[in-house]
Amino acid sequence: MSEGDWLAGQFEQNRPRLRAVAYRMLGSAAEADDAVQEAWLRLGRSGADGVQNLAGWLTTAVTRVCLDMLRARKARREQPLPARPLDELSGSADGPGPEQEALLADSVGLALLVVLDTLSPAERAAFVLHDMFSLPFADIAAIVGRSPNAARLLASRARRRVHGTDPPPDAGLARQREVADAFLAAARRGDLAALLAVLDPDVVLHADGAAGPAGSPRQVRGAQKVAKGALAFAARARFAQPALVNKAVGVVVAPHGRLFIVLGFTFTAGKISAIDIIADPDRLRQLDLAALPG
Repeated sequence: MSEGDWLAGQFEQNRPRLRAVAYRMLGSAAEADDAVQEAWLRLGRSGADGVQNLAGWLTTAVTRVCLDMLRARKARREQPLPARPLDELSGSADGPGPEQEALLADSVGLALLVVLDTLSPAERAAFVLHDMFSLPFADIAAIVGRSPNAARLLASRARRRVHGTDPPPDAGLARQREVADAFLAAARRGDLAALLAVLDPDVVLHADGAAGPAGSPRQVRGAQKVAKGALAFAARARFAQPALVNKAVGVVVAPHGRLFIVLGFTFTAGKISAIDIIADPDRLRQLDLAALPG
């Protein structure tokens, strides 16, 4: 067997794990495949001479590729996103289809991917590699270019952000989750009556400037109007999932694992009394997002 054939065989054995690392780092199946392919190209260019732990070398390579991609993504986000109609926020037709993305997101947890997307690239790498793949901090330090203690602190900060530091009371959180789940289910079915059942009669919806096309209303009052507007949410609801938004249950919309829009809910007497639609990149970065427990 030639060295090239041996390397290809070893790479294929490691591919599932490399793709899992890349997907959790990037939140996108297409970008994860690109990162894994780039790791293979780097292996081909450098060869395996002197590499004692090929699996570790490949993990390091794919993580560094992902770090470069995350940093480039963060740099692009400094430019405001163009305003788009809400019904265009379900993602493009390019790359993996929604069914494949949904299966991948379910395997990780869409809300977790959304929270990870708010971390710095180094924090995300430290958390993913240590908490999800049990990589020692000494190895993580070499990958992210920090000391082992610094890598441990990165993971700790990320862990607090992911799990939330001050969970709301269980009873209130459970009821909020029920209402948010009912809202999403009704929106997915296009069920106007079910939407009205979870909305306060005097509910007020606020949308920021990035949440819709120029000239669209920024505020809507009354359950009937808000419910009718929510029916248009059905096309995007498959990308939506409840999450903690500023310590209360809300909804995040993340096509292909990318955070595009957040619905912040205010609850009164067991119903949604206010909805804050947030799509502006600066406002999204300032939100306190966390995955729901359980």
